[in-house]
Amino acid sequence: MNRFYFFLALAMAIVLPKQVLAHGANIEYQETSAITIAAKYDDGTPMAEAQVVIYAPSDRTSPWLKGTTDKSGNFTFVPDVNAENVGNWDVKVRQSGHGDITSIPLKEGKLVQDKVAAASGAGYTPSQKWVMAAAVGWGFMGTALFYSRAKSQ
Repeated sequence: MNRFYFFLALAMAIVLPKQVLAHGANIEYQETSAITIAAKYDDGTPMAEAQVVIYAPSDRTSPWLKGTTDKSGNFTFVPDVNAENVGNWDVKVRQSGHGDITSIPLKEGKLVQDKVAAASGAGYTPSQKWVMAAAVGWGFMGTALFYSRAKSQ
């Protein structure tokens, strides 16, 4: 009967990580006449109606702007590009306890990076996901072997 529970737990550990990975988030941005961010969960679902807080380089303690994303997870703002606000603009997006923060570098009113940029690199490659799944499986196997060993007296 103990083996049944072991294999049930192992099967759940293999099946459930796909659902668990959906709670990560990442933010992308692109340059237009304003800055548009696209906030999505790791599975690609947009972070609709998520809270957005933006901090200017001149004051990192008080929010410069607050708002919410649209139903597609997009939010657009026009930064104040005077001399004191040249630097990294911090953008924080949160929804239901999940979220991400990114820094958008501005230099003399222009984005430092040219194209759409991945904000934080929070997304994992398939090989990284496999390594994490293998580590979890290895941990379950070690735990099961530890508890299934014969008790010595």
